[in-house]
Amino acid sequence: MKKTIITVVGNDTVGIIAKVCTYLADNKVNITDISQTIVEGYFNMMMVADTSGSDKDTATISRELSALGDRIGVIIRCQHEDIFNMMHRV
Repeated sequence: MKKTIITVVGNDTVGIIAKVCTYLADNKVNITDISQTIVEGYFNMMMVADTSGSDKDTATISRELSALGDRIGVIIRCQHEDIFNMMHRV
């Protein structure tokens, strides 16, 4: 399994989850864990995903998700689990 951490943050609007999940499904990325919350109109979602079924590497998925975020008005970040863990070590 190639674990990837995906975060989505921005103003809440209709369809954010649907658009992000459609992209992931179309690219054979499996969501293994997901958490989302809305606080005073601000949307926040964090996913752990398995990218081992995708033909695309993490860098390509990250670029494409970032572009999707630009189109729908949110910030989407995608990082390999190892990089995410190193950046958030205490």
